[in-house]
Parts: sequence; C-alpha cells; structure tokens
Amino acid sequence: MGDQVLLAFIAIAIGVAVGVVLFVPFVAVSYRRRGRLGLGRTLLWLAALIYFWAIWTYTLLPLPDPDTIRCVGAITDPMSVVRDVQKAFAAPGNPLRQPALLQLVFNVLLFVPLGFFVRVLAGRGILVALAAGFGLSLLVETTQLTGVWGVYPCAYRFFDVGDLMTNTLGAVVGCTIALVVPPSMRGSEAKPDADLPRPVTRGRRALAMLCDGLAYFFVSFGAGVAVQLWLEYVVRDREAVLDGSIAAAVGTIAPAGVFLVLILSTGRSIGDIAVQLRYSGSRLPAPFARLLRWAGGIGGLSALALGGGLFDLASSLLILVAIVMLFTTRAGRGLPGVLSDQHLADARTPARPHARP
Repeated sequence: MGDQVLLAFIAIAIGVAVGVVLFVPFVAVSYRRRGRLGLGRTLLWLAALIYFWAIWTYTLLPLPDPDTIRCVGAITDPMSVVRDVQKAFAAPGNPLRQPALLQLVFNVLLFVPLGFFVRVLAGRGILVALAAGFGLSLLVETTQLTGVWGVYPCAYRFFDVGDLMTNTLGAVVGCTIALVVPPSMRGSEAKPDADLPRPVTRGRRALAMLCDGLAYFFVSFGAGVAVQLWLEYVVRDREAVLDGSIAAAVGTIAPAGVFLVLILSTGRSIGDIAVQLRYSGSRLPAPFARLLRWAGGIGGLSALALGGGLFDLASSLLILVAIVMLFTTRAGRGLPGVLSDQHLADARTPARPHARP
C-alpha cells in the first residue's frame, strides 16, 4: 500500500507541475476558443495530466536495481485472457478474489479515464478512443518489453497481449460512459460566442495577475539558468556560478525587459493578452501611459527586487498594495490602471481611444 500511495503522489506532483508550466497558454487558448476559463474544464484537464503520469508511474515504477532484475519473456497468446477468466470462475469461492481476474479488471479500469477524456475533452468517439487506448497501451507494453528502451538489458515486466486487449476495452468503456455528459460540455471546438465581449470582473483581472506572475517566474528562471550555464561552460568562471549574483540580476532584469517591450508595443501584459483584457482611455499620451502601466506592475516590482535589503520589504508591500487595489478599484484595474489613468475593458470590445468611463 505504501508503494501505491507513493506512486500516486509522484503522479499528482508531476501532473500539477506540468499544469503550472502550461497554465498561461492554457488560459490563452481557453479564452480564444471558449470565451472564458471554466473551472470544471480546467480541473478535467488537470485530472487528465495527472492521469497521464499515473499511467507511467503505475506501469513502470519503481525502477529496479539493474543488478537485481529478473528477466521475463512475453505473453503473446490472446486467449490467455479467456483462460484466466475461466479459471477464476471455475475456482471455488468468489471469483473476484482471484488475482488473475482482479488484474484483468484493473487493466480495464486503468484505461476507462482515457476514453472519458477522449470524448469529453477532445470531442472524439469510440474509434478514436479505441485507437488511443491501443496506442498508449502498446507504447507502455513496448517500453516494458525493451527494458525501458535499452536502459535495462532485458524486460523486467511482462509484455502481455492480454493487457493490450483489456486496456483498449477500458478506453472504449470510458468513451461510452462519457455519453452521459451533456453534448454542450464536450469537445474542444471553438464556441460560437467566443469572440463576443464579456464583463470585466475582478476574478478575471486576478487571473491576469496570476498569469503575469507565472510568466515573470518562468522568464526569470529561464534567464537565470541560461546565465549560469553560460558562466559554467563558456566563460568557465566557477566562482561566479557559485556566487549567483549575476544570474540573479539577469533573472530580475530579463522579465522586466520582456514586459516593458510588450506593454510599450501593445499596451497589454502577458496576463492581459491571455484573458483578453485591454487598458485604454487615458488622458495621458499613450507611450507615457503605457510606461506608467508597466511601472505600476512588473517594472516597479523588478526595480525594487534589484535593490535588495529594505527594497525586498518594499517589493512585498507593492505586491500587497496590488492585491488590495484589485478589490478596491473599478473592475480591479489596480495600481497600473490608477497610475496610467486608464480603465479596463474586454479586448474584444471595439476600441474607442478617446472614451472615458
């Protein structure tokens, strides 16, 4: 039981981590294809990510010590499934207590979510679910047959044609079960009203801030890692690598620069673009208003982060002010909107440069 819990934890941890990495593009795609970000659909996609990694953790892990593995062959007789079922029902007692039958049932259940996701998230039917179930099962079984593609000298888990059959059946069953989900909630096709303007809410603005924060982190992290690699393998300055101050500085300046270029050129941050928001209507010249918009957000935060010491406290206060102003300003336009004298609107609303709220 302990191993099963650990494998579940690993699958959840990896799935959530991948979900965080993909969150900003997922939000952007959702707003463009469906007009909004639905909580239920978001949770379903997260469940699909966790499920994908659970397939691999439960079928391949734990990886054995190469010195202690026991090589196994392949079970290529498709009738072995039938014989296992016959033996389970022929044995005395409850057939569901027979390990062979329980294994078959587990193999079916393991791929039921795949078929469900194929219909609900991808909008596809039985044939696609069958192909997806067979393909994923074949990939897993082949990975086992090849000793994780040559990592091990031989297979340490059985390649079983019966598993291919039961896994594929599970995907078909899951796709059939998904028919209970209303058709309006299935599929990935763009909604007819996706391009229509929608109300600007504080929740939507908060989502934009979250996307900006994630984008800032990933740009900062990527720039810092790139600098460390450059110092390590190009400059070969080990002392600078261990010090880390250069990477930290670049990791702060890089996202500030990316956001500055984007806001000056489009008037929108990464989060605004993701959730289809637009700042407009300032009495100030557009370039100056956009500069203030940047300074009231990522720009100011980056400048304070560079200072260190007491400036770290100031950056924390700036974040607190941004959160408070999210709830105290009209439509959550926040500090960037107040400094730039702009108001928030849905980006799909026809622009009126001289309009004021």
